[in-house]
Amino acid sequence: MTATFPIVRPRRLRRTEALRGLVRENAITAQDLIYPVFVEEEIDEPLAIPTMPGVFRIPERRLAAEIEAIAQDGVTSVILFGISHHKDANGSDSWNTDGLMARMVRIAKAAAPDMVVITDNCFCEYTDHGHCGVMSGNDVDNDATLANLGRQAVVAIDAGADIVAPSAMMDGQVQAIRAALDAAGHTEAPIMAYSSKFASAFYGPFRAAAGCELKGNRLSYQMDPMNGREALRESLIDEAEGADFLMVKPALAYLDVLAELRSRTLLPLVAYQVGGEYAMIKFAAEAGAIDEARAVRETLGAMKRAGAALIISYFARDVVRDGI
Repeated sequence: MTATFPIVRPRRLRRTEALRGLVRENAITAQDLIYPVFVEEEIDEPLAIPTMPGVFRIPERRLAAEIEAIAQDGVTSVILFGISHHKDANGSDSWNTDGLMARMVRIAKAAAPDMVVITDNCFCEYTDHGHCGVMSGNDVDNDATLANLGRQAVVAIDAGADIVAPSAMMDGQVQAIRAALDAAGHTEAPIMAYSSKFASAFYGPFRAAAGCELKGNRLSYQMDPMNGREALRESLIDEAEGADFLMVKPALAYLDVLAELRSRTLLPLVAYQVGGEYAMIKFAAEAGAIDEARAVRETLGAMKRAGAALIISYFARDVVRDGI
């Protein structure tokens, strides 16, 4: 008997939801997602972020209750960003053992001991100029900043952080932090490197959320958005310096970098779905232009498909709690 054309029918495996689920290549689980939390000291009530609907600055005094609620929602990992009221030229509060970074880590771990607590290790939230390190003239002094990053990372791990995530984009930062942690006896503390971090227009909402507006720009230390090969080089340097995770930030505009990096390394890869990506979906959904839940699934799925093992996303809590 002659076979009826066409013989190959991919639609056979799309006929029902059960069949589609059976052959689905990627899925998003709670263990894949990291939820960012903004913590502000010396405020009493949560502050809404107008450019990021549904995201708030959490008062330090309410952080324990917030972390408990996040854990109850099923989220297993958070990354903490501090909004300091004790800023100076060097961001020294971030390596004070009683400073905001140390306090918020201790609070989070006490509230949910099984939660993976990650610290964003940078200085833009702690400096009075908003740059990511020590200034020398109109630019950041790379090497002077390295020593401070090491001090900050040690304080974070001493306070109970499970992972430190350096985002300052200083040359040699992973090596400097690894050396500082090892010297302090923290040889098993992992480093999640913001290794391919681009100077992106999509960071605008984050700067409002974290209170790190600045004069000038970060073009001399964050990556040129037009450069893909340089992004791979940056990440592979961080791997050679001892990073335990590599990150591509932002995510959606740089899926090519993520996919190419996946073919170059065996380390776990992290994609950061940044504030601008979140805001685009939120505002488009509010306007009735897209279905929010479907857009969230589709974009997170793209990141997994491109090679991300983990995704930092402001949608993480919604996805885990509501099954989006």
